[in-house]
Formats: sequence, structure tokens, C-alpha cells
Amino acid sequence: MYDLYYVLDASAFINGFELQNPNNFTVSEITEEVKDLKSRLVLNQAIEEERIIIREPEIEFVQELDGIIADSGDDLRLSGPDKKLLALALDLADSGYNVKVMTDDYSMQNVLKIIGIPYGSIITEGIKGVYNWTKTCEGCKKDYPADYPFDDCEICGSKIFKRRIKN
Repeated sequence: MYDLYYVLDASAFINGFELQNPNNFTVSEITEEVKDLKSRLVLNQAIEEERIIIREPEIEFVQELDGIIADSGDDLRLSGPDKKLLALALDLADSGYNVKVMTDDYSMQNVLKIIGIPYGSIITEGIKGVYNWTKTCEGCKKDYPADYPFDDCEICGSKIFKRRIKN
């Protein structure tokens, strides 16, 4: 019996993560991110051999994750599929699964570190610390909330960029 359950980002397939047990999960949107032929073949074979389970997270975990990433500012950097995959990891962990997320995405690793779910990298070293993000004007340096809807500063008209803040 296997006691470790992997939650796999697209980078797991793209960068050659080997599925060593049948306890592998992902969300449907991640399968759409795997585009190169070799990775697609690996993914399709894993699906056919039932070595990967495509599962959607319960809505309560999507909502819980939204609150967490709004506080850290990671909502500025994560895609929809990334958010669903993280919510799935929360869902599985809450259900008692011993979960490890495999991803080379630093923003995802940042959130996983915040929520206390183990992660592994495939080809990168991984993050060293937890970071928060904010929107900042490159001209006058005014900080904006994550939901500020414009790309330009309301004061000086300069571009807004995402700035990392160490915790």
C-alpha cells in the first residue's frame, strides 16, 4: 500500500517526473497545459493505465485558497489551473491524505509553504523562503491593493508592476 499521494502540476509531466505509484492526482486544466508531444504521450499513457486521477477540488477549498492567496498577494501570479491544483491539494490533505505537490512553479511553492503542504521540484532548486507580493508604481512607488484594476498609476501614470516582499 502506498501512503504518499502526489498532486501533479504540468511541470511534472513536462520535466519528466516518474509516476512510481498509482496515487497521482491533477485537475483537468493541468492536462490542457501539457502540449509537447513527449509529455502528452506520458500523460495520456498514465491516464489510460489509471496511474493518474483527474479530480476537481470541492468549492470550499477553492474559496479557502482564494483567501490565503489574497493575503499573500500570490493571487497576482497564479493562473486559474494553478489555483485549482492548490485547492485540490488542500482538499486531499483535509481528507487525511498524505499529500506532496510536485511543481517547479515558485509561486505555487510559496503558497504550499504558507499552507504547510509538502512540495517537491522536478528540475529547479525550489524556493528558500516565503514571499508576499504587492502592486507598486514604478514611477512614484505608490503601493496598490491586489484588486487594483489598472496597469497604470492613478497619480503619475507610470506602469504598475508586481513586487516581491519577503515575510
